[in-house]
Amino acid sequence: MKILVINGPNLNMLGIRQPEIYGSGSYKDLCDTVNKHALSKGVDVEIYQSNFEGEIVEKIQSAYNTADGIIINPAAYTHTSVAILDALLAVKVPAVEVHLSDPERREAFRRINYVKNACIKSVCGKGTDGYKEALDFLTDYIEGKR
Repeated sequence: MKILVINGPNLNMLGIRQPEIYGSGSYKDLCDTVNKHALSKGVDVEIYQSNFEGEIVEKIQSAYNTADGIIINPAAYTHTSVAILDALLAVKVPAVEVHLSDPERREAFRRINYVKNACIKSVCGKGTDGYKEALDFLTDYIEGKR
């Protein structure tokens, strides 16, 4: 099973950017957490990060007929990107949305969420553990257990 993990803008700044909201762990720590959990489940993961909307759209499109599932943290593009929504809808690959913080408990503009309309589940406010929950849910879903 192959899962594509896509991270959006500013996630490369984890540990530096607002640690009171996003935690003190680095982006490398996040990747290590995901890779270790995937290895324990026997799942192949590819982790990708970009600060550019078009690159994220292209990465989603690359999942067509190559990935079994997508975990996506679109970050700020959650609230603005119809293009990411459309790409997820086009590839028809099951996707789970992850957010380190809980956008529903933050500024009003963060409550706008286009991406969730293409996702089978959203995991919010659980820090990096949210990625593990997303991976567990998605692999169970793909295997027909959910």
